[in-house]
Amino acid sequence: MFSKSKINEPGPKTDDKPRTAPAADAPQAARSEQTGTEFKASSPKAKPPASVLSTDLQVTGNLKTTGDIQVEGTVEGDIRAHLLTIGETATIKGEVIADDVVINGRIVGRVRGLKVRLSSTARVEGDIIHKTIAIESGAHFEGSVQRQDDPLNGKSGAAKPAAAADKPAAAPKPAGDAPKA
Repeated sequence: MFSKSKINEPGPKTDDKPRTAPAADAPQAARSEQTGTEFKASSPKAKPPASVLSTDLQVTGNLKTTGDIQVEGTVEGDIRAHLLTIGETATIKGEVIADDVVINGRIVGRVRGLKVRLSSTARVEGDIIHKTIAIESGAHFEGSVQRQDDPLNGKSGAAKPAAAADKPAAAPKPAGDAPKA
């Protein structure tokens, strides 16, 4: 019934309008299908909700995930996550490593994160190694703060400053070159 030859043939103007309208609707339909496909493709990739360790839970051992963790209980061990939220009732005794760390409770140990935020209820006893940090008024913090471009890889970052500290002491010539530059 439909063929290319009929489409290419000139016809009455009334036929052109309906043909133009479906042609215009077709790209819109294709766009909505593409958009729908994009949303459908991203919905399986949507992050699952954060894993929650409730107030009555006490964990002894290390936790490691690529997802998010919300701790309300007690953890004695190291935690590695993408987003780590330490609740007001939580206590962590160990090293914390995460892209984003939000501290509302207590941590005894080192904190490493790209973004570290201490809320007004936070209590941290240990060093914080970060790329960006925010400390709200009222937060208790005892330790040192160190900014690094890559705080998540602490062992390689700690070795480099030690090596850099040894080089100027061992080789005074580069130190003499430094003022010239």
